[in-house]
Amino acid sequence: MSETVREYSGRTFSEADIELIINVCKQYKHLSLAELVATVCELLSWTTPRGLPKRVPCESFLESLEAEGLVCLPAKRKKRHHRQRQIPVDQAREGALRTGEVRDYQPIQLQIVEKGKDLPLWRAYVERYHMLGDKTAFGSSLYYFIRSGEEKFGCLQFSASAWALEARDTWLGWSLADRKARLHLIVNNSRFLIFPWIQIHNLASHVLGQVSRQIQTDWLEKYCYAPVLLETFVDLEHFRGTCYKAANWIYLGETQGRGRMDREKAYTLSRKAIFMYPLQKDYRACLLGQKPPLHTEALI
Repeated sequence: MSETVREYSGRTFSEADIELIINVCKQYKHLSLAELVATVCELLSWTTPRGLPKRVPCESFLESLEAEGLVCLPAKRKKRHHRQRQIPVDQAREGALRTGEVRDYQPIQLQIVEKGKDLPLWRAYVERYHMLGDKTAFGSSLYYFIRSGEEKFGCLQFSASAWALEARDTWLGWSLADRKARLHLIVNNSRFLIFPWIQIHNLASHVLGQVSRQIQTDWLEKYCYAPVLLETFVDLEHFRGTCYKAANWIYLGETQGRGRMDREKAYTLSRKAIFMYPLQKDYRACLLGQKPPLHTEALI
């Protein structure tokens, strides 16, 4: 009963695991979908490195089992509109044109954006001015405003890394087991926005250099461990990745133009350049399990 029968979102499931899920869905029909997902996560210890339930992949897996006729899930509740995204849109407006050199606006600061009044405004700026808009980031994430004094110059987002990335995994010498165990030590720069009225020479590369010195401390404080490697993807139809090159990020090649759901290998997405940035010299040893990464416990 312990033999693996399927794999989903980086997790393997035995026949006993599937049986447990089926029985839970039958036994707890009175639970809401959210409560059912939380229960399955708890029973299977399907959690993040911080011990939080992985609700999104769990719900998606349950839906796949329902599509196969193995379980019957409660109806989803209607989602309420995100009031927080509607409030500040008029505040996310263009400011005065800024030109010149970075030194003219020092100190440039990266302000962590927490949930509350600042995050809706961050989302509104990204929705309005970033070509990809604002999309929900699953898993651990950090949001920043780029500031000079009281003035906002742009937005940054760091979130979970790509699950499977052949160029990266080959470059690291990763096995599947390595990736499953330590993927959380890689963080993706999923949004980088300099506002269009901010035209300061070399600001983008300066910000990348600054965040590379700051993010380990910020991530450690919030999530109790420090990442060792950053990654990002640059859409080659619109950009060249100049600021990443100037900030000494490592170019690994291009993606195949496939999305997460491209099971038929239709290659419908634009190709993207892959860039990596090590946050410490022994990053590869950490990712291969030869050396432990920095955790909060190490500081006590």
